[in-house]
Amino acid sequence: MLHIFTQYDIDELTIKRDGEVKLGQKVSVLDDEKDFFEEVANNKSSFVLIGIPEDIGVKMNKGQGGAHTAFFPALKAFLNTQENQFISGKEILVLGYLDFLDTVETFIADDAEKGDYLVKQIDKELSELIHFIVSLDKIPIIIGGGHNNAYGNIKGMSTALQHKINVINMDAHSDLRKLEERHSGNGFSYALEDGYLDRYFMFGLHENYTPQYIFEFIHDQLNIEYTMFEEMYIYQTTSFDNELTRAKNFIKTKPYGIELDLDCIQQFPSSAMTPSGFLPEQARRFVHFMAKHKNASYLHICEGAPSISNQPNADAQVGKYISYLITDFIKAKELFI
Repeated sequence: MLHIFTQYDIDELTIKRDGEVKLGQKVSVLDDEKDFFEEVANNKSSFVLIGIPEDIGVKMNKGQGGAHTAFFPALKAFLNTQENQFISGKEILVLGYLDFLDTVETFIADDAEKGDYLVKQIDKELSELIHFIVSLDKIPIIIGGGHNNAYGNIKGMSTALQHKINVINMDAHSDLRKLEERHSGNGFSYALEDGYLDRYFMFGLHENYTPQYIFEFIHDQLNIEYTMFEEMYIYQTTSFDNELTRAKNFIKTKPYGIELDLDCIQQFPSSAMTPSGFLPEQARRFVHFMAKHKNASYLHICEGAPSISNQPNADAQVGKYISYLITDFIKAKELFI
C-alpha cells in the first residue's frame, strides 16, 4: 500500500535555518484529501521520489537483511539539502513509499513460498505505480529495498511506453540468476523473460561472484553486455571512462533506466558489503554521466543497509550519500527537461 507523504511529514524532517532554503521547504507533496490520480497528473514537477523500504527479496536471495533501513535517512538528508543555484525543489514531488514494513518485520527468510508470493506482490504494486508516473511523462526516482525491485521498475516503464526498455546497472552482481522463486538476484532474468527488458548492460561485475552458467547465458545474447571490475582496476585492460562511454552507447538507443546497487561501493553498508569495489565518487560520476541523455528515464538506488553497521552515524552517512546520488541525477537530467 502506498503511504502518501503530507506537508506535515516533510516539515517534521526538514531542519530550517534563517537565511537558508532547504529542498524540503520547496518540494511539492499531495493533499491526501484530494483525488490521488488527478493531483499527481496536475502536479508540475518533473521528478517523483518514492521509497520501497523492504528487504524480503534480499533475504530470499540469501543476503543480509537491512535494505529496508536506507530510505528514511536518505529522505531526511535529501530534504535538508540546500536549494541554491545548482538545484531547485520546485521540480520534485516527494510522493511517498510502498509500505511493507509490517511484513518485513515478520517475514522468515526460509519460507520460500511465502517470500515468492510477497515479492510478486511488491512487483505488482511497484510496477503499477511506475507505470502511472511514466505515463504522465514524469521521471521516477526509486530509493530503498532490494534489487528485486528492478523488475517492477522495468515492467512499469515498459508497459507505460508500450515497448521494451534498456537498462544500465552498476553492480558487482548480474542479478541474472535462475527463474525460480522471485528474489533480489533474478529481477533482470524475469524482466528479460517477460519481454520488458531489451538491452541490458552490467557495469563493474565481479569475477568472483558471477556463476559460469550466467556468463554462458550472457555470451549467447546479443542484447546483453558487461564490463568487469577487474578489467578496469586490477588488469587495467580498459578504463572507467572508456567503459562509461561504451555502456552509454549500448543503451542510449531507446528510453533506459539507471540502476545502482550500493553493494558495488567499497565498504558501503549494504546487503552484500564488499571490501573491494568502486569509490563513492565513481558511483556518483556514473549516475551523472548516465543521466546526461534525453533517454535516461528513471533512477533506482537499492540495497543500502545502514542497520548492519555498528557505526553510530551510519544512518546519517548512508542517507547523505544516497542524497548525493539523487541530486547528481536531477542536476544532470534537468539539462534535458
